[in-house]
Amino acid sequence: MSTTLLKKASALITTSVLLTCIASLSSVLLITNHANAAELIVSVNKINTIKGHIMLGLYDDETSYKQGNPVHSARVKVNKSQEKIIFTELPDGEYAIKLFQDENDNNKMDMNMMGIPKESYGFSNNGGRFGQPDYKEAKFSVKDNTRIEINLF
Repeated sequence: MSTTLLKKASALITTSVLLTCIASLSSVLLITNHANAAELIVSVNKINTIKGHIMLGLYDDETSYKQGNPVHSARVKVNKSQEKIIFTELPDGEYAIKLFQDENDNNKMDMNMMGIPKESYGFSNNGGRFGQPDYKEAKFSVKDNTRIEINLF
């Protein structure tokens, strides 16, 4: 066998081994990412008026919670007195939820002249009956598959 042919064969073997290693590493990374992805099921309870939509914001830190900038959001048609909202592929971590029932579908929380909500609302951990709770009060952990319940006020 000539030297040139040996060099080409060696280069092909090296490339083949390298591609196999990259493919194996990619598979491991995909499995690892999927293993850390969780499903969050939010049950919204005590829906008294069967109309409009539930508008939900999911927050992953105190700053986004205070500023009203959710990392995920959902808009679900109200068809019964309890609705479920499911988030998939969430990284494990701490989250908080703010939600309200947009009964008139104007995409905002309606308030009276005193600034009191005219539409039903809720927060994770069911705090906030008399105002928005702090992030520390509303936060909860998502690890693997997690279920929480929020009652509307």
